[in-house]
Amino acid sequence: MNGVKLLLDTNFIIGLVKGNVQVANLLQDRSINLEQCAYSFITRIELLSYPTITDAEVRAITSILNAMEYLPMTQTIEDMTIKIRRQYKLKTPDAIIAATVKVMSLELLTLDQQLANRMMEILAGT
Repeated sequence: MNGVKLLLDTNFIIGLVKGNVQVANLLQDRSINLEQCAYSFITRIELLSYPTITDAEVRAITSILNAMEYLPMTQTIEDMTIKIRRQYKLKTPDAIIAATVKVMSLELLTLDQQLANRMMEILAGT
């Protein structure tokens, strides 16, 4: 994980694929390149498992993911996910993302303001 500082969640990567101006501006304003970013195994599952996903979308998503660091589930992330899910009552995918951020000491980039707010609470409390 040399140089990786950020975890991109599913909706942020969808924004990147779809050319969301907010996503593009954030990356540009902070001089972030994808080599500084990681994604969780759960994000890959969420991104590529939509029943209506097109081949072009699969290629675009895969291209973006290939530029970033892949973070698999570990026992430590699993244990933290359980703790966070029980304490904060998050959905399992959000709890996995929160646990990954916490365990790996990363910053979360998300378009989900509710999750961003919960992350501040989680980082302050666990």
